[in-house]
Amino acid sequence: MDVRDKLYIDGVFVEPGSIDTIQVVDSSTEEVIGTVPAGTSKDVDKAVQAARRAFEDWSVVSVSERVKYTSRIAEELGARTADIAELIAREVGMPLSLAMLIQAGLPIGTFASMADVVEQISWEERIANSLVVREPVGVVGAITPWNYPLHQIAAKVAPALAAGCTVVLKPSEVAPLNAFLLADVIHEVGLPSGVFNLVSGTGPVVGEALAAHPEVDMISFTGSTLAGRRVSEVASATLKRVALELGGKSANVILEDADLEKAVSTGVTMCFLNSGQTCSALTRMVVPRGRLGEVEEIARREAEAAKPGSPFDDTTRLGPLVSAAQRDRVRSYIAKGIEEGAKLVTGGAEPPQGLETGYFVCPTVFSEVTPGMTIAQEEIFGPVLAILPYDSEEEAVAIANDSSYGLAGAVWAADPERARQVARRIRTGQVDINGGSFNPQAPFGGFKHSGHGRELGKYGLEEFLEIKSLQL
Repeated sequence: MDVRDKLYIDGVFVEPGSIDTIQVVDSSTEEVIGTVPAGTSKDVDKAVQAARRAFEDWSVVSVSERVKYTSRIAEELGARTADIAELIAREVGMPLSLAMLIQAGLPIGTFASMADVVEQISWEERIANSLVVREPVGVVGAITPWNYPLHQIAAKVAPALAAGCTVVLKPSEVAPLNAFLLADVIHEVGLPSGVFNLVSGTGPVVGEALAAHPEVDMISFTGSTLAGRRVSEVASATLKRVALELGGKSANVILEDADLEKAVSTGVTMCFLNSGQTCSALTRMVVPRGRLGEVEEIARREAEAAKPGSPFDDTTRLGPLVSAAQRDRVRSYIAKGIEEGAKLVTGGAEPPQGLETGYFVCPTVFSEVTPGMTIAQEEIFGPVLAILPYDSEEEAVAIANDSSYGLAGAVWAADPERARQVARRIRTGQVDINGGSFNPQAPFGGFKHSGHGRELGKYGLEEFLEIKSLQL
């Protein structure tokens, strides 16, 4: 049991304002593996006041000095790589080998990258008789999700610190233990008191108090579109800056001349990554109608090879979902797909054989999906792929854009230039071309209901800066 009974405020671990706790559950065994405090609005106020006091000094610390801290945090996290991967594999369910690379590797890399990122920022520039300077936005409230918990924390905390902001973090109550590990590291490296603060708790209590607080200058939120709307509503009362990274229903457009084997097999992998609990997952596969049968067979083979099981079994390719609620939600979407007439290629709503304990869902593929079906429009957040056929390139682009979301996507074609032209027509924040890999230094964020603002690299750091003009 990892029992965390204190919050991290003003450079020390302190007693919370309530004796209430939140249980953390192992998603593959359904056993309680830890507890964290259920913070209160008073705890948020203490943390915000500490961050406000600390901002006066931290904001004028040199960029090079601030980066020394983010680099030291990266080093200390790196020394705990195995611990981070094991912890998040238990909290979230990602297979351990992938958790080492992604759940541990990405946040370490984000903190380490600040040394290079700050060199890409124009901290001052002269425009005629004006000196334009970039300054930290102030106190940042960071509200983060459970699917890539430490990665999403790092994507906010690292650039905010490098920019000169102070932070109050509310991690997801579903997977919060990794945030306390980060607090341990930050305490050990000696970050000045109040620069980083951690208040665990629920969204309706801690999240809303943070979004509403008049001394918070900016909210950076990652989560569902529904929760993002609520954060915006609450934050609007104080006119604070809000950055939102929300849901997705990303289309994988496979043109008729593409390498079908590679495009479909890679597409299935990118749909099922982290058991489909990825906001940028390629959950809609848009394919030529004349090759639908071939696509179904490749997708069936790949899905059935995605063996579900314990994250700590070397043969596992698909871990459990994060919670019972999430498992039940995904199964209900599978049932909805069948009810609305989609063709079930493989999988289904029944639990995988032999995995009655744990929050497991069969890897599922639907075909002959039409754009109006629920499984083609709503974010499922599970290992469920919808294959949609098209008859022309124009129709393929129209299907890809027929979504309230606009986070990610992909295009496959034999001609890379043709793929790029199609990619430019898709209204999303990023598009992979012929299997282009994720770039943690490129801007990440979406259009439409997928939110606004960008994370990662220099664009992510610029979100935490204000622009001031000095007329000389």
